[in-house]
Amino acid sequence: MGKGPVIGSAGELLVEFVAGDRDGHHRRPTVYSGPFPSGAPGIFIDQAAKVGAEALFAGAVGDDAFGEVILDRFRADRVVLDLVQRIADIPTGSAFVSYNADGSRDFVFNIAHSAAARLAAPETIANAMIAAGLEVFHISGSSLGDAGMRKLLLDLCRRFRAAGVAISLDPNVRKELIGDAGYRETIDELLRISRFVLPSEEDAAVLFSGEDFEAFAERLLASGAEVVVLKRGQRGALGRTRQGEVADLPAFPVAVADPTGAGDCFCATLLTLLAGGEMGFAEALAHANAAGALAVQQVGPMEGNSTLAEIEAFLGRETQ
Repeated sequence: MGKGPVIGSAGELLVEFVAGDRDGHHRRPTVYSGPFPSGAPGIFIDQAAKVGAEALFAGAVGDDAFGEVILDRFRADRVVLDLVQRIADIPTGSAFVSYNADGSRDFVFNIAHSAAARLAAPETIANAMIAAGLEVFHISGSSLGDAGMRKLLLDLCRRFRAAGVAISLDPNVRKELIGDAGYRETIDELLRISRFVLPSEEDAAVLFSGEDFEAFAERLLASGAEVVVLKRGQRGALGRTRQGEVADLPAFPVAVADPTGAGDCFCATLLTLLAGGEMGFAEALAHANAAGALAVQQVGPMEGNSTLAEIEAFLGRETQ
């Protein structure tokens, strides 16, 4: 492959700690592993870099050891750090996750009182990314719960769309926020302006209630989307393009150690390969499925991020 596409994202950067027991709900003493670099948009951009994108990111960390954990990972994987700010006297954002036997997760976040939402001004970010040749800008819905970051990210998307940059949306819906008019209006506007719409089944149940995939995909494609993909977890992925391509792929059977970040790896792999133009839709979707399968086998949200060579080795093993 030649020089990769220029992919950008922005949002919260965190370190994550994973509880060593299950069903503890953070309410009893246990051993936590970490710190792991995290934050959904951070996981996304790191994976994009690993599969060959020129990866641009706007975010912020504290001037502390946890911030260095994130920056060290980005440096190792060649994420461009020009727009990642280091904020003095304010800690890096953090998340503590506890898994339950039924597959659910309990989180304790420190975002509001951390560096995580202290991004540069939208005009600064937009001008720098456009000057760098930005082709696709990805939004993770996890970043839209904070009202200030929501406003900034929507401003960025409007600027990028006006400049001809493709917008990608992983809705990552927070059900507890869906009644917030500002949150839902932002999601709805992003759905209208995004060329890549990549919901999970849980997202679709909230955003497209009563519609099956064919119905909402057709509507989104008719209104301007180029690619719509439904992430179905252990049931694989289903996708359509405006050109009429359809792919329905099963998941790969693997042992799940930690599902956090699998969807972000899926989205980053799919977008990078499609934007690179050297792979067809069904093939790119298969690679995205494989990236998700690799991600869930490692504990820690970025620990299962994979290179294109690792994905293709995994695919080779699975098809033998």
